[in-house]
Amino acid sequence: MKNALIAVWICLSSLPALAAEITPCDWRASSAALVEPWEDNSRSFANGAIRVALLDTVEPAAAAFHLLILTPPYTALGERQCHVISAAEDMGYLSLDFAALNARYDPATGLTLDLPGERYEGEAVLPVTLTLRIDQSAPDLVVSEEVRVE
Repeated sequence: MKNALIAVWICLSSLPALAAEITPCDWRASSAALVEPWEDNSRSFANGAIRVALLDTVEPAAAAFHLLILTPPYTALGERQCHVISAAEDMGYLSLDFAALNARYDPATGLTLDLPGERYEGEAVLPVTLTLRIDQSAPDLVVSEEVRVE
């Protein structure tokens, strides 16, 4: 068992570092990309101030899923900031399990969302957990990605 754990650790430590990307909304945030049914693939938090929705851009087929994030602070016109979370530049995830979205709130750090999914890295499919921290008192989002050992 110990050797098996060491082998898994060596395999995971040899993988390139994975980092999710946060960008301002662009073509990926089209309303046509919102996954239906909308009520199952969109959630709001903080009394509606924060909204998270699953996006499917269809292509590339192996990297079509992204997250749409609407957050304060509001603009002078009352609009929220709009962000897209992707696996890499214009490349999404193979899958994101929106039904398994886990949310927790800590007044010191804000809202934290965990979302399991999969991404392609080279020729491998890697199970990942996408973690997003949203602190309404700061305009920045923090996103990280961790490879899950299954």
